[in-house]
Amino acid sequence: MLDTHEFDRRRRRGGVGAAGYDPRMLLGLLIYAYCRGIRSSRQIERLCSTDVAFRVLCAQDVPDHCTIARFRAECQDAFTGLFTQVLMIAGHAGLGHFGTVAIDGTKIAANASIDANRGHEWLSEQVTRMVAEAEQTDATENIRAAQRAHDDDDRVPARLMDQSSRARRIRQAADEVAAQLKRQRINEDERDAAARARLAKSRAGEPVVGRIPDGPHRLAEARAHLAREIATHQSKLERRAALIAAGKKPMGAPPVPLEQHSRIIRARRVVEAALAAERTASATKPATPVLPKTVANTTDPQSRLMPTRRGFLQGYNAQLAVTSDQIIAAVQIGQSPNDIASLVPMMEASVRAAAMLHTDTGRPEHIIGVVLADAGYCSDSNLSAPGPERLIALNKTRDHAKAVIEQPVTGPPPEGASPRQAMSHRLRTPEGSRLYKRRGATVEPGIGNLKKVLDRFSGRGLNSALGELNLAASAFNLMKIHRATAS
Repeated sequence: MLDTHEFDRRRRRGGVGAAGYDPRMLLGLLIYAYCRGIRSSRQIERLCSTDVAFRVLCAQDVPDHCTIARFRAECQDAFTGLFTQVLMIAGHAGLGHFGTVAIDGTKIAANASIDANRGHEWLSEQVTRMVAEAEQTDATENIRAAQRAHDDDDRVPARLMDQSSRARRIRQAADEVAAQLKRQRINEDERDAAARARLAKSRAGEPVVGRIPDGPHRLAEARAHLAREIATHQSKLERRAALIAAGKKPMGAPPVPLEQHSRIIRARRVVEAALAAERTASATKPATPVLPKTVANTTDPQSRLMPTRRGFLQGYNAQLAVTSDQIIAAVQIGQSPNDIASLVPMMEASVRAAAMLHTDTGRPEHIIGVVLADAGYCSDSNLSAPGPERLIALNKTRDHAKAVIEQPVTGPPPEGASPRQAMSHRLRTPEGSRLYKRRGATVEPGIGNLKKVLDRFSGRGLNSALGELNLAASAFNLMKIHRATAS
């Protein structure tokens, strides 16, 4: 039995007017509607008059679509508790096998237009205009108030404030862009400091590992690298010449001339590429207007532009953790199109869900085993982070399958292996390959079926999107429980 006190305490009691609708009836309507992939409050209202199941659920007392939409908006936080309760019911029904847990993300459209994105300049102009209009309104009202006071009118004038939801969203979008620009400046400063440190090491003659980063220090580091390679090879040539001059026979083959040494040739190519990049960057750009790269949406300022295989959408990055028997164990909402930062929080949420179920049921299948994730989650920090055992792909599916066939291994990773080397070894073992094959078959159907329930958010903002995702995941799990226990 679901505990609905979080929904009941939002019910209006007493006062003037008709009694409010029972929150449990409204919750049942929403859950049943989401199970059928219906999210529109107007459509739910119509079905309460035309569909037998909906008429039974509302006892033929049809709620207005505004009532349904308001209930959904006001109960966003309560849907998180609802998801937890449904997960507990699934555990008691024998579902929720945590031996393998697959984590993946999917982009879900927000209740916002992709054409409503605006840059910092436009938003700043709008905010400045709104402030000026507010000041003008205040000045006008002050003059009118003084005139009324002069006429001995003792009525207190109401201050006209801009309560427009659009104005509020524009201000919020301006704040979002400002925060993004601030984070970008911090990241640029960190990258610049790292590039300066690399350049200092290179100029000091110390070896620097990794590709030279783009930026203002690229050409200087490339030239320092070339000078270091020339100096290193020149010292070998001089050492050999000194031995010959002293009448000694040098060991080994003679070094190749400077211009023919492969490392020097590669270093010269790096310098040429850096020079070409610098010329391209300093070339005169066309006079066409440049679209802003950092934008915020004036309809839903917290939503973001998300790249997908079919282009861009305005929405959020929804993260799911799915058990081997297709039960959603945890959900989260993010603003970044990249999945890397989501792995550790999702693993922690999965561990908490498994521990909660195991404490309540004591069943061995409610102990988390291996976490599976694709290459979108691969990073050194994710590979070595504390937590459950995990298998994270290091490259694309076809490359992974090719490595399994052509480079199979057995046993534990070699001593001193880096996190990536250890993961590569594990993925190429028969057991690791067999386990990772279950990733797509575990989480992809779950995502596909969830998006039949929720393919677009109805509310706006991160909190609203998370609440609706919890509601949709609850409906998804309830359908799984029904099908598993129907027989």
